[in-house]
Amino acid sequence: MKAIWNNTVVAESDDTIVVENNHYFPKDSLKKEFFEDSIAHTSCPWKGRASYYSLRVNGELNKDAAWFYPETSHAAANIKDMVAFWKGVKIEK
Repeated sequence: MKAIWNNTVVAESDDTIVVENNHYFPKDSLKKEFFEDSIAHTSCPWKGRASYYSLRVNGELNKDAAWFYPETSHAAANIKDMVAFWKGVKIEK
């Protein structure tokens, strides 16, 4: 699977996990040069507290376009530290 934003592959892996129709990518599949830490956080009742990354590709910023759970609930342990995308990031085979 590939995560694509601004015509650029920002993550690629054959080992994604799908939860609630979102592909979660292993952190080592991220092209880290496109990722910036964000101060944003949200909470999910069953997964835990999410942290975010913004994407910067070809000079354009996609704020808080990727999220991950550094600490998960027991029910979501399989996606701990894996990264999912939204805000226009396309997921393709």
